Amino acid sequence: MDEDIKQAISTLQSGGLILYPTDTIWGIGCDATNAEAVAKVYALKKRDDSKSLITLFDNTNRLTYYINGIPEVAYDMMELTDKPLTLILDGARNLPENLIAADGSLGVRVTKEDFSHKLCERFKKPIVSPSASTFAEISQEIKDGVDYVVKYRQDDVSKHSASSIIRLQKDGQVKIIRQ
Repeated sequence: MDEDIKQAISTLQSGGLILYPTDTIWGIGCDATNAEAVAKVYALKKRDDSKSLITLFDNTNRLTYYINGIPEVAYDMMELTDKPLTLILDGARNLPENLIAADGSLGVRVTKEDFSHKLCERFKKPIVSPSASTFAEISQEIKDGVDYVVKYRQDDVSKHSASSIIRLQKDGQVKIIRQ
């Protein structure tokens, strides 16, 4: 795992894309602070850049640099959940425009899974992480389109559930998008 993390970090630092296991399924990762790398993810996913991408963090403390005015309840939700939880929060900042949704929000998830947590922790920045699938189900086009494919957990065929998605607005409104 350590060698995979070193290779993945080197790839991220050079603006490349990685394919790696997360707390849900495999994701296409890039440095969330690099607009060109984010654009490469949109191109590879053949996704309109008006649709925002989920961004992984290693801890809630790092979120405050990238999200202004996080509601207190968000910290409780992230700490108490036993399932991966993606929160859509207002007030995204210090990130490229092509990552932030038109309304100024960003989808964030603090990962607790061993590999993705260590990767985010050692990289010291958030990592863009739209889902790909289980490794066995990922198309060859996606595998060929990234700069580094993590070896760790490629043989894992267990089904991991998708994260819950909740929109928390600064005015206190809560909207459950996916349970």
